[in-house]
Amino acid sequence: MKNVKNRFLVLLTLLFTGSSLASATKQPDRIFVKGVCTEITFYSPTTVRILKYPQNKTPLKESLVVLQKPEKVKLTRNKSENSYSIKSKEIDVTVDSNTGEIIFKDSKGNILLKDKNTQFSPRKDLNKDSYQVKQTFNLDTNEPIYGLGQIQNGKLNQRNQKELLRQRNTVICIPFFQSIKGYGVYLDNYSPTRFSDSPEETVFDSDLGTCSDYYFMYGKNTDGVVKAMRQLTGKVPMLPESGFGFWQSRERYVSQKQIVEILKKYRDLQVPIDGIIQDWRYWSNDNKHWNAVAFDNPEFSNPQKMISQIHNMNARLIISIWPSFGPTTNIYKELKSRNMLFDFETFPTNNGVRVYDAFNPEARDIYWEYFNKNMFSIGMDGWWLDATEPEYQDKNETHLDSACYLGSYRNYYNAFPLVSVEGVYKNQRKTSNDKRVFILTRSAFAGQQRTGAISWSGDIDGNWNALKAQIPAGLNFSMTGIPYWNCDIGGFTVRQYPGGNKNQAYQELYTRWTQFAAFLGMMRSHGTSTQREIFLFGERGSWAFDAQEKFIHLRYKLLPYIYSTAWDITRNDASLMRPLFADFAEDKHTHDLNTEFLFGKSILVAPVLDPQYTDGKGADVKIDFSRNKSIKVYLPSGCEWYDFWTNEKISGGKSVNKETPIDIMPIYIKAGSILPIGPKVQYAKEKKDAPLEIRIYPGKNATFTLYEDEGDNYNYEKGNYSTIDFKWDDSTSTLSIGQRNGNFNGMLKKRTFKVVLASTESGIGMEENSPQSKTINYNGKAVSVKL
Repeated sequence: MKNVKNRFLVLLTLLFTGSSLASATKQPDRIFVKGVCTEITFYSPTTVRILKYPQNKTPLKESLVVLQKPEKVKLTRNKSENSYSIKSKEIDVTVDSNTGEIIFKDSKGNILLKDKNTQFSPRKDLNKDSYQVKQTFNLDTNEPIYGLGQIQNGKLNQRNQKELLRQRNTVICIPFFQSIKGYGVYLDNYSPTRFSDSPEETVFDSDLGTCSDYYFMYGKNTDGVVKAMRQLTGKVPMLPESGFGFWQSRERYVSQKQIVEILKKYRDLQVPIDGIIQDWRYWSNDNKHWNAVAFDNPEFSNPQKMISQIHNMNARLIISIWPSFGPTTNIYKELKSRNMLFDFETFPTNNGVRVYDAFNPEARDIYWEYFNKNMFSIGMDGWWLDATEPEYQDKNETHLDSACYLGSYRNYYNAFPLVSVEGVYKNQRKTSNDKRVFILTRSAFAGQQRTGAISWSGDIDGNWNALKAQIPAGLNFSMTGIPYWNCDIGGFTVRQYPGGNKNQAYQELYTRWTQFAAFLGMMRSHGTSTQREIFLFGERGSWAFDAQEKFIHLRYKLLPYIYSTAWDITRNDASLMRPLFADFAEDKHTHDLNTEFLFGKSILVAPVLDPQYTDGKGADVKIDFSRNKSIKVYLPSGCEWYDFWTNEKISGGKSVNKETPIDIMPIYIKAGSILPIGPKVQYAKEKKDAPLEIRIYPGKNATFTLYEDEGDNYNYEKGNYSTIDFKWDDSTSTLSIGQRNGNFNGMLKKRTFKVVLASTESGIGMEENSPQSKTINYNGKAVSVKL
């Protein structure tokens, strides 16, 4: 121990030689304790990297995830006989020179987190020496934590849980958590990792690693941690405006004639829709020709005509592509000739289908070449990147010990979806900036927010328990910094409802799921076993059709709010699907509330998560609307809330019973909110010149920034967009509309705002043309109106 202390003190002496105790630096501080070197590097005053490795085993590592470079940060160093402290203006990192324990504190000296220890157990990585790495932290006993990706355990708070962080269908694994105390930890390791938490310790135990490499971020609150994670791993680009509309899919449309007819049926019924999705086998029904990335199926003989027909109906098309290929496809043959395919078994099995090595940049370029030649060049609007885990059929997991371009597959396994999806994003951006990248992907990893992708929760079952699990799954995913997420409306598989869309028990579930999905990053109907098009649930006038259509219309009326929030995400690192404690952390009732969420900063959503009018067990029984049903909704303390459907004003800090007939899902608006409400439309860009309702929910001062641009290119990156700031002064009942900032091609120079003060007599629910509105003819100059 004396020798360890002496080495530690000698190193500190070297560190301070020729410099003052306070300095600005990008360089790491290196500390040796018990044969382990710890490097401490401040990337900003609020983010610090901790890199540990066995002494004299300096790792050669380039992160696949982290983009941020260390800033020059003013630091103060202090040493004593038993410790060494490095402080920025926001955090204090103190290392115990006897044990190597690291304590993270805020600027006031409050302990945030303790790094208890790191264990390196020798292990072979193919033919190289490596380690199994166990990183252990100490948290406060009752400290809630969130994140880990999309976990289907139904839990919001991930304390006292055990999870295998290994990508697979329905489970997205990200070794990141954030605390109610306002800090986050990202472990930059890509191998399968066992997360376990108990009152005594919190552990990441990774299969492989040459080091323990993690980033501690002190954001002070949920939004601050998300912002720090995005600064570290990448910003969020704007998605196309049409991506926020309603999208229809099924497994699968069997011909181009059928997919066009389905879209035309929506247009004829005047049910709003912005996009339709073509699932698999447009390439062939022969699995040896799996995923040819080409329209080789004779039922899709003229894909350019199909795309033109869809575009002529003011809709968009995205298409399913997998990371695996059958042996008769041209892309398989090209990748095989260059040794760019893995050799493990994948779906569909016994057909020679193989996954490509997405870690190889040349393989990613070849992948895109087929996208571009056969699809993007003829007008395809986006990509459904399925099975991006990727899918495998090896129960013994021997495939993990395959070699990939970067090393062993096991060492990089969890990052496969990131590198594969990012390859598509980067190559499309190189090809053209005229169309925004729009990707739907079944898996993700840290940093994937930078790729123009929306993740979905995979092939979940269609039942009430699965629906309940989606809320905490989506919230925890969002808290890792990736803002756009959705799920198959009604669940992918429908096992327990005979008759499918004609079964009234399933119709109840599907309708409630549709209501929930209206408040996700993407509103998308998809599944197998039973078809989901709205007109298959009944005709207009039937309860299932009408309730579903109502919430599709509501989605479109909220598009100005949603698209402006998307800009807030891109510009200011905001989030769309948010836990209640993001704004109400002092209300402990919100810390583990897994049945509600915030949609943006103003809307509280409480989905109906249990059957109310059928037994919900699958029997095809007649639905019973004879009694009023209700659910209990908790409204956080610290503000007042408006019932969206009635404008009843309710004080927070308590639960309320809300009646829930089949066409009502509880929605509450935070007092001190401004909501832009759009017109009734058939697609996102149909009536851009229509009057826009500006609905004010009084009780506190409020602000809102209305964002607009061209909708589907990257000209906004050049400054081609506009913003209009709205400010509500509650004490004087005055709305101030600021001068328009910016300009873009096709921007309306003049527009009409109808300002409505929400009350029990006006601005109620989805009503239009409120009799108490005030009309403002806006020409881009600042104006105020007193209500």
